[in-house]
Amino acid sequence: MKSPNILSSRWVRWPLIFLGWTVIGLFFASRNYLLYAYNKQPFSTRFTIMVSLGDWYPWALFTPLILTLARRYSLERGHLLRHLAIHIPASLLFSVAHLILFCAAMRFIVTPPPGGMPPFGRMVQSYLPNNLHSGLMTYWVIVCIGYAINYFRQYKEGELRAADMRGKLVQAQLQALKMQLQPHFLFNTLHAISALMHRDVEAADRMLARLSDLLRLTLENVGVQEVTLKQELEFLEGYLEIERTRFQDRLSVKMNIDGDVLDAAIPNLILQPLVENAVRHGIAPRAAAGHIDISASRQNGMLRIQISDDGPGLPKNGSSPAKKGVGLSNTRERLVQLYGENQRLDLIAGEKFGLVVHLEVPFRIEKNLTITEKTDDSSSDSRRRTVGA
Repeated sequence: MKSPNILSSRWVRWPLIFLGWTVIGLFFASRNYLLYAYNKQPFSTRFTIMVSLGDWYPWALFTPLILTLARRYSLERGHLLRHLAIHIPASLLFSVAHLILFCAAMRFIVTPPPGGMPPFGRMVQSYLPNNLHSGLMTYWVIVCIGYAINYFRQYKEGELRAADMRGKLVQAQLQALKMQLQPHFLFNTLHAISALMHRDVEAADRMLARLSDLLRLTLENVGVQEVTLKQELEFLEGYLEIERTRFQDRLSVKMNIDGDVLDAAIPNLILQPLVENAVRHGIAPRAAAGHIDISASRQNGMLRIQISDDGPGLPKNGSSPAKKGVGLSNTRERLVQLYGENQRLDLIAGEKFGLVVHLEVPFRIEKNLTITEKTDDSSSDSRRRTVGA
């Protein structure tokens, strides 16, 4: 990834270079102006400015070439002597070239004396002792500025590469967590189908059909970390159909979803392991019928989802298999990766019995995640659906 460089375009680079040398020329013109005024010498403001700009504008022409040399022949360890052998003659060459251009400009700026202008070669020779060292110094200042620009560009490119690598690492971690969850859900469902085939072939066939639908939805969202709550609930209802086939009238699920949160963004496949946890630990261990409540609403800028069951709940010592396993650990890691500290996943005991899962993520609507279909009851405050008896 390349960092944006304001000097990469010639239409920006050349005006900036000439603007910089114009500022320098005007600065030294003001110095000369004050010297003439202090010594009470006759001077012309226009003449003072033109002489100063004529002295510095040649360096504006040389600056791109010098910056190119500084970038190509950097004075780094391992190349120092070899590149110095290039920069030292170049500094002398540019200093002499500056004197030649300055003297040429002076022949147009200065009014010729009565005896006429001296020969051009003698004029350059007369300026050489006083201006050669300043020319050499100017060359090396430009080289140092070039090094500073290059180091700053490399630093910004390094920052961008590091940020890009961090982003790719997070995406890779999220994708790994998601791919870890998919076979976990698949193996559990296939195990249930295998057990059911010995008792009810038709029910097992229905489960396979629903599993096929779920796998299709999963494949459609490969690489997608967030979907809308509406999409997530559609997947969850497919999973609940499988579980209802498995448990028959022992499982009922009630959903209370506020209508204004259906388009909210939520991590893909985040609800299924939480509901599976409730089914496994709240419904499966007992012979009596069980009930799961799922609600979703918006509170204080957060999407709040609550999943509760009427199972045995947490033991008195607070340790329970419901708090462990691939599904829950996976869910916690994904939430941290996506939202940092701005999320919540708590498993607490119900008021009387059962287990309650509190999930909170930032409320955010992403229009490009899905297009919500309008229904006749879309204006209602909530959507209620009961799965099972």
